[in-house]
Amino acid sequence: MNSLVMAIVVWNNADDAIECAESLLDQTLDATEVVFIDNDSEPSCKARLEEFMQKKKSLKLHLHETGKNDGTAGGFTAAATWARAHNFKYVGALNADAIASKNWCKLLVDELESHSNSGIATGTMLSRDGTTIDSTGDFYTTWGLPGPRNRDDTVKHIPKNAEYVFGATGGGFIARTSMYDTVGYYDSAMFMYYEDVDFSFRAQLAGYKVRYNPKALAYHKRGASADTVPGLAVYNTFKNLPILFTKNVPLKLWPTIYPRFIVTYCLILMSAIKNSYGWQAVKGNLMSWRYLFHMFSQRIEIQRSKRVSTKYISSIILHDIPPDQTGLRKFRKFFTGRA
Repeated sequence: MNSLVMAIVVWNNADDAIECAESLLDQTLDATEVVFIDNDSEPSCKARLEEFMQKKKSLKLHLHETGKNDGTAGGFTAAATWARAHNFKYVGALNADAIASKNWCKLLVDELESHSNSGIATGTMLSRDGTTIDSTGDFYTTWGLPGPRNRDDTVKHIPKNAEYVFGATGGGFIARTSMYDTVGYYDSAMFMYYEDVDFSFRAQLAGYKVRYNPKALAYHKRGASADTVPGLAVYNTFKNLPILFTKNVPLKLWPTIYPRFIVTYCLILMSAIKNSYGWQAVKGNLMSWRYLFHMFSQRIEIQRSKRVSTKYISSIILHDIPPDQTGLRKFRKFFTGRA
């Protein structure tokens, strides 16, 4: 069995993807291979990738063309199916606009090797200049909002020790390929944004934990993909938040989380309208209703195969408002006096 293949999902961003691939081909873990997952890019992008591969002449470098653009979710699914078809023990992904430190792969594989109860490992994602934190894994809250841990904190706030976390950022992770037999693949309905939280949530429900190693460093040009399409992040946020909640939150937690989620969703909708993204937000909300059958049919399957207690799920989610939601905190303080 092959050891590890790292996927780079590409959509008309060959220069970033090539820089990312260079960092992955230079890993201390010799067994690391790299596959470009091309989401139907323009011919010029594909030509750049092929030119790079011919120049490298490396048996560890591959190209897989999906023939369509199913977003990050579809790209991750294509990567996982490619890895399984080629008999890899581990499959990971790194954002095309990110680069990894030389021991990134080894540190994350070591986490999985030494923790048999874990299915996914993630590290510290920093800004490209290394001054602030992009993510130290993902969280989910009792207000129905997910987010990246330590977002925008300075590097002095990087956790000191490896630990279990709720979820792994889709920006950089490694997973066991065997896990996909149980958890399934990424939800193509989500396209991009929160598909990583959804996958981690389903993994946790199925009994797979997520490990975080602070020393596994990667450097990310945040927003490089989404910024090419104005309003894309807003649209997918309002489409995907209801899908994420409905599929994964155990029924016993609904009385606590659902009312807060409705309040949160309405408040961020008003904020989007105030910031001139109202149409994208409303369009995303309307599209979420289109996936109503999908949400509940998926929910039945996910909850039926749940292998952990609701008490455990409650213990790994954040019982508070996300740190960056200042408006929501003001709302809560107005009604309860609690900041």
